[in-house]
Amino acid sequence: METETEILTGMVAVAQEYCGLIERMEEEGGDWLKRLSRLLPRLHAAVDALASCADETVQAPMLDLDTRFELYNHLRQRLGDRDSYWMEFDAIGQQHMSGSLADDLTDIYFDLKHGLELLKEAWPQQAAALWKSSYRLHWGQHLVDAERHLYSLKIRNQLELS
Repeated sequence: METETEILTGMVAVAQEYCGLIERMEEEGGDWLKRLSRLLPRLHAAVDALASCADETVQAPMLDLDTRFELYNHLRQRLGDRDSYWMEFDAIGQQHMSGSLADDLTDIYFDLKHGLELLKEAWPQQAAALWKSSYRLHWGQHLVDAERHLYSLKIRNQLELS
């Protein structure tokens, strides 16, 4: 069985890889989306493993909305027509609900990045607690939606970007 330190080390490695992939998306070339689709299940497994670590509540950071919007727009442009997807159909209201892969990736990025910043300040337990609570309350659904959409793109051979 893995220790808390090993679990956190695994989560840190995946968070760093994810953030690096987002930050270097232009340099990654056409297989960037393929790499991302292989990384998200590893991220999911790593954050699930954190469930065995001690619980602690950590306040989520205030978002810099301009920086967030800038990354979202950049991702949306990079993804092009691969960005939008249908989520569900509301039979009562007779409307479709859609999602945005750029929005999913942006929200995951900022929550992971904040945890990595806590690690720089030598607060590993707060980083783990932040990742666990923000996953449960916020970016977990984004992760599931992104994984589902990327799987859909994969089976249609649409993961290659030009």
